[in-house]
Amino acid sequence: MGKRIIQQARGHGSLSYRVKKKAFVYKIQYPKKLNGEGTVIKLINSRAHSAPLAKIIYSEGSFYIPAFKEMIEGQKIFFDGEIKNGNILPLSKIPVKTLVYCIESRPGDGGKFIKTGGSNATVTRIVGDKILILMPSKKEKAFNPKCRAIIGQIAGHGRLEKPIIKAGKMHYIKKSRNKLWPRTSAVKVNAIDHPFGSGRGKNIKSKIAKRNAPAGKRVGLLRPRRTGKKK
Repeated sequence: MGKRIIQQARGHGSLSYRVKKKAFVYKIQYPKKLNGEGTVIKLINSRAHSAPLAKIIYSEGSFYIPAFKEMIEGQKIFFDGEIKNGNILPLSKIPVKTLVYCIESRPGDGGKFIKTGGSNATVTRIVGDKILILMPSKKEKAFNPKCRAIIGQIAGHGRLEKPIIKAGKMHYIKKSRNKLWPRTSAVKVNAIDHPFGSGRGKNIKSKIAKRNAPAGKRVGLLRPRRTGKKK
C-alpha cells in the first residue's frame, strides 16, 4: 500500500505538522497616523517571535512592535519625532548611518524586514527616489522613502549564543515554529519515505526532479539551470 512521504504529510496540514494558533496571538503593526506619541505599557514574551514584543497605546488604540534594546515600560514612543531609539519614522526622515529595524516593504504594511532578536539594518545612502539600506546579509536593498522603520536595534541580542544543553529544548523551540527537528538526510531514510531513500552504500539517485512530478515527489534540484561539475 502506498504511503505519503513527509513532504506530502506536511502539506496535508494535520495537527502533527501545524503550528498552534496560540503562538500567533500578537500581530506586529504600526499606527495609522504618522504623528503623535505612544506609551509602552507592557513587554510581552511571544512564542512566535524571537524578540520580546512591546504593547504600545496611543490616542486611537494600541499596537505591538518588537522591543528595542534597553526598552522599559512607561517609555514614550514618538511617531514623527527626533532620532531616538524606539521612535517610528519614515525612511525619508532618517539620516544616513542610523540603525533601524522592522522596515516596511511597502508604505503601510506594518513592517516586514528585520524582526528577529538582536538584528538591525543600517541606512547607507540615498539614490534618486530610493533609500538604500544595508541588510544583515551584507547586501543593500532599496526602499520607498515613505516606508516606516523603528530607530535602534531589536532586543534579544546573543540568543544564539545561549547553549541548548538538551535535545528536548530544541524540539519544543522548533515545534513552536512548525519546524521539523532533527533533520534526517534523504538517503538515510527508508525507500518508502523518500525518493532518495535506502541509499545502499549512499549511491544517491538523480537529484533532478521531473518537471511533471507531483508535489510530494518534487525533491532535489527543481528545474536547475545547469548540472555537473564546473570545468
